[in-house]
Formats: sequence, structure tokens, C-alpha cells
Amino acid sequence: MLDRIRQSPVTGQIVRYGVAGGLITLAFAATYWAVATFGGVDPNLALAIVFVVFTGISYLVHGRYSFAGHGGRDRPHVRGARFAVVNVAGFLLNQFWVWWLVKELDGPVWWSTVPIVMVTPWLTFAAHRLWVYR
Repeated sequence: MLDRIRQSPVTGQIVRYGVAGGLITLAFAATYWAVATFGGVDPNLALAIVFVVFTGISYLVHGRYSFAGHGGRDRPHVRGARFAVVNVAGFLLNQFWVWWLVKELDGPVWWSTVPIVMVTPWLTFAAHRLWVYR
């Protein structure tokens, strides 16, 4: 059974996404936190700025590494548009975390990094696998 799990394409994708996506997500959250905390930028605006930078990085890494060998590669414009939709949905979810935890509950900026790192990536992984890289 363990051999089947190791050979499963989904398991490989989860591991690759966990490693690459985990590093990207941690860098994203740390950069957002630093810009908002030390840069004095409004947390929602800081998230937007960091999102623009990290979206390109994420697209390249996930397309070439995390989901390598999964799905067709013959319509890159469709995949790119779908990737954008999923990432914008993740961005909006992260904006919600910032608004709710930092603005509404008056918590520190780091509070919002917890769901940004622990919740949103799982939802975007599912959407990427099922819809973007199919």
C-alpha cells in the first residue's frame, strides 16, 4: 500500500505543492507582514502589493514544478486565465482575513498570517488541481 501512495501522482503533487507552495506562502506572508508592520502601509494595501509580486512567481513555480506532468499544456491562455481566477479568489479570501482579524477585531497584523498560511493554500491547491492544471 505504501508503494501505491508513493507512486500516486496526486501524492507527488501534494508534496511538491507543499514544498514549493509552502515556501512561496511563507515568503508571501512574511513579506506582507513586513510591508504592513515596518513599512507603515495599510495591511489591505500591503497584501495587494505583495500579491502582485508573488502571483508571477507562483504561476511559474506551480506550472513547472508542483503540477509538472499533470493535465494538458496545449492551451496556456486558458490555464493562465484559470490560474488568475483561482489566485484572485485566494487573494480575496486573504483580504477577508486581513479585514476581519486586523481591522474588525483590532488584532496585530501577524494574526492574519495564520489563515493566510494555514487555510487559503489548501483551498487554492484543490482549485489548481481540479480546474487549472487538469
